[in-house]
Amino acid sequence: MLPPMKIYCSGIGGIGLSAYAALQREAGHTVLGSDRSTGIMVESLRESGMPVCTEQDGSHVPGDADLFVYSEAIPIGAPERTRASELGIPQYSYPQALGELTQSFEVIAVCGTHGKSSTVAMAAKVLIEAGKDPTVVVGTRLKELKGRNYRRGRSRLFLLEACEYRRSFLSFQPNVVLMTNCDGDHFDYYPTLEEYERGFSEFLDRLPEADGIVITHRSDPVCWRLSEQSGRRRVDADVFSLPTLQTPGRHMQENAQLVLALAQVLGIDLGSAGRSLQSYTGSWRRMEVRGTVGDDIVVIDDYGHHPTEIRATLRALREAYPDRRLVCAFQPHTHDRTLRLWNAFGSSFSDARVVIVLNVYDARSAIETATVDVPAFVRAIGEGSRVTALHGHALAETEQMLRTEILRPHDLLVCMGAGDITELATKLVSPRSAVLAG
Repeated sequence: MLPPMKIYCSGIGGIGLSAYAALQREAGHTVLGSDRSTGIMVESLRESGMPVCTEQDGSHVPGDADLFVYSEAIPIGAPERTRASELGIPQYSYPQALGELTQSFEVIAVCGTHGKSSTVAMAAKVLIEAGKDPTVVVGTRLKELKGRNYRRGRSRLFLLEACEYRRSFLSFQPNVVLMTNCDGDHFDYYPTLEEYERGFSEFLDRLPEADGIVITHRSDPVCWRLSEQSGRRRVDADVFSLPTLQTPGRHMQENAQLVLALAQVLGIDLGSAGRSLQSYTGSWRRMEVRGTVGDDIVVIDDYGHHPTEIRATLRALREAYPDRRLVCAFQPHTHDRTLRLWNAFGSSFSDARVVIVLNVYDARSAIETATVDVPAFVRAIGEGSRVTALHGHALAETEQMLRTEILRPHDLLVCMGAGDITELATKLVSPRSAVLAG
């Protein structure tokens, strides 16, 4: 047990770092931090009594801090990191800090280009209901965790989401890895698909040689090849029947297969695990139904921001709501991803009838150099997916267009993206909202 520390977290509102901060506070440490915006995670931390400031000029970094933990979005020359260096405070990135925290646990890590959060969410439900009492860190908020993105358990199991960005997952020493897929992303860091796959190979190599386990799908040729090259024990999730779920989509069923395989590895009764999965109703910003407004217009909020995610989500929604016109408000996330996957984006919206594209969310403006021509991107979507594609510009303008020009009675609207487009869904379902159906 470490003695109590004072920990300062820069970028504390991030979905991962906020979970780390909350866990450390519950462990008895003094935790405070900063973030440039006051989103739902910051408000949740403040409600728990944690001090969070919105100025990141370095003046709030305490001189007596024992540890400075920063989000991957905080660049090396940022004022708070500079100030921490001047004060001689040890600095860890969020993945490094979480990796340090998990060293005494048996780590179950979920990796992959898509589906990490949903897979962790389903695994957490199965493990908790089976009495395994895990500690959990997940990239979304879960009903099963009382609306939180973390859980402090009492067993030696630590279930977490392992992100590949900048090889962050190499900070972890996993015992079991669930690998959802591997089809390329984060091209601002990985110059080629081969380098991207190499990152996953390096992560699998961190499994113990004697008893490390990789759970993945034999039907996914890349994942199966990488797992074979690792030399670790492989478990094929495809041998389990596709379970019946309350959340739509084949991709969600495939995630659930991974969890059934995990249950078998851990000795959990498969009948009980199946019942846990059947009662899983989804998580925050994963095809989340936010409400019905106006003249029976269903509003859904979704985190999807990669072409593969968009295609799978829209197909699932089309199948779940076959009698509704599907309208998608999409916010591209980072210029680099949008440019590198331009053609794939163009053809990924075919299950929608109308797509309104917002300006790019500049999540990595400090390191990106290229800029997306958004009107040209809108045209590419219209031509590639054969949908009506419109440029929505900013959040407020998109909201106005939806209210006055686009939405019709009985429509299905999905607000999609990894940025602040979730605020659009929130505004539309607000009790004061008045959607003017066209």
